[in-house]
Amino acid sequence: MKPGYHPFRHFALITRHRHMVIANGFHCGIFFHCLRHDLSKYGFTEFFTSAHYYVGNRSPVYEERLQNGYFSRVCQHHTKRNKHHWEYWTDFFCGRIVVMTMPWVYATETVCDMLSASKNYNPKTFSGKTTLEYFEKHAKRYYMTKATYEYIHWCLERYRDLGFKGLKKKDTKAMYAKITSKYPKTEMIDSMRLCGDIIPA
Repeated sequence: MKPGYHPFRHFALITRHRHMVIANGFHCGIFFHCLRHDLSKYGFTEFFTSAHYYVGNRSPVYEERLQNGYFSRVCQHHTKRNKHHWEYWTDFFCGRIVVMTMPWVYATETVCDMLSASKNYNPKTFSGKTTLEYFEKHAKRYYMTKATYEYIHWCLERYRDLGFKGLKKKDTKAMYAKITSKYPKTEMIDSMRLCGDIIPA
């Protein structure tokens, strides 16, 4: 589908995604927390711009980038208002990128979000390993601490092997505490993580 203004389809897509995140959050023990998931997508700044770049099988943010010199106002607005995005936990200081480890509840929400996005955009090809494979392929370009990366990766491996039975609150909190005890809370990155060429799909 070519990008175009599809407000009703976009509304249906983001609502389906949000409801799926809430359901995932129920399995992971963060149901009430996930009730606030992605509410900014319904606001004027994000909704109408995203509706103009709707394609159905991937984020409209990507389409916005392709048509606007790779800069996305929606992404800027969304990631700095929703703490389940790694971008929220990044800062800049003296030309360097400073990253902070995501708290357990937001890192777990990230897992719920990623699982939902994988299934929502490509329901026919989704399987237990889909999200893990996507994360392993793309995480090298994310600016997150070792602890955040390790915890999310562990959760996605557990989902691949055990489904939501492997993501019980007691187990994820225990593993989060174990992982975060090994690393500092913040890390400083002094070089960009450039991964491949920027090629419009």
